[in-house]
Amino acid sequence: MKKAILTLVITLVVVACKTNPFTGKKTIALVSNEQLFPSSFSQYNQVLSESKVVTGTKDAEMINRVGQRIAVASERWLNANGYQGYLDDYKWEYKLIDSEQVNAWCMPGGKIAFYTGILPIAQNETGVAAIMGHEVAHALANHGQQRMSTGILQQAGGIAVAVAAGNESPEKQQMWMQAYGIGTTVGFALPFSRSHETEADKIGLILMAIAGYNPEEAPELWKRMKANSGGQSPPEFLSTHPHPDTRINTLNELVPNAKAEAKKYGVTNFRPIN
Repeated sequence: MKKAILTLVITLVVVACKTNPFTGKKTIALVSNEQLFPSSFSQYNQVLSESKVVTGTKDAEMINRVGQRIAVASERWLNANGYQGYLDDYKWEYKLIDSEQVNAWCMPGGKIAFYTGILPIAQNETGVAAIMGHEVAHALANHGQQRMSTGILQQAGGIAVAVAAGNESPEKQQMWMQAYGIGTTVGFALPFSRSHETEADKIGLILMAIAGYNPEEAPELWKRMKANSGGQSPPEFLSTHPHPDTRINTLNELVPNAKAEAKKYGVTNFRPIN
């Protein structure tokens, strides 16, 4: 039984892989986009039906405008790098939701939501582009797909641990399961999530720059994010996100690369930050 479970897990990892177009690395994909996108679109529609969607305002128009520019930049980059048709199943949509939440997200397949609560921190259209680029990058790099896939593997691993500890006392079984849960969370899931955030930061900078927005605003945005949180954050190894200072430093280091990428597409001047 143990050997069968292990063999199944290894087979799933080997067979269900997909290439990340932005890194060239193989990533696990136990859930296909054909399965993921319809569910994503349905969830998005449900969120909109339960929320107060802002329309016809300057802010709503700005969200739509920035979103369209980031989508065009995404397609330009993907086409230029040999991924024509990558976005064929994407159904781009950009909505502003009236809420105090300091949040924005892009679901698999290109469904985007911004909350009005994040706009004062974005401060300007370039700040919105930095957020938009980051969130779109999560979708383009299939981070949602990877998180679901690793969740499936963690469940399979949990079953394997339970089977392996089947002859132990209930106390020892509980100890093994707790150790497995903590180990996979701190040692795997959280670092995995932090790597996704850093990857999305890098991709997002490139997208916003190709879209004509100055990537220098991204680290400034995260300084404002840090100030808004009061500088409070958990230790990095216990967080799904990099520490704000780590993030700001990384973004500053990545800005020259983003500008160099944008130059390949003829973008040498950026829209004023205002």
